[in-house]
Amino acid sequence: MKAKLPLIARILLGLIFFIFGIAGLFNLMPPPPNMPEKLMTFMSGLMATTYFFPLLKITEIVCGALLLLGMFVPLALVVLAPIVINIFMVHAFMEPSGLPMAIAIVILMIYLSFFAKPYSVKIKQLFQK
Repeated sequence: MKAKLPLIARILLGLIFFIFGIAGLFNLMPPPPNMPEKLMTFMSGLMATTYFFPLLKITEIVCGALLLLGMFVPLALVVLAPIVINIFMVHAFMEPSGLPMAIAIVILMIYLSFFAKPYSVKIKQLFQK
């Protein structure tokens, strides 16, 4: 079972980013009607740039696909790291109802990046002199 844990975590994280990336890019999930004002302002700012939100969602889709395929996993984890931090911060400070999912994503990222043998070796090299 221990050998399958990195595979399960990688597939789970890949599915999250791939599916929610597609849903966000093609507006398949409308925003909730009772969105807090701070979050609405934040999302309006992302949409107002006209380029950032599509870039973010395409990045999520590509990195999610890489995780699902098991290709360039350390690179995908590094690229997704600031996105995961932002997901956590948005839910911690603006929309606490999504915090359990954000924490699950953070746990998967930390596990894959620092504890899963196939990928942690390369990630840890980034923190050496």
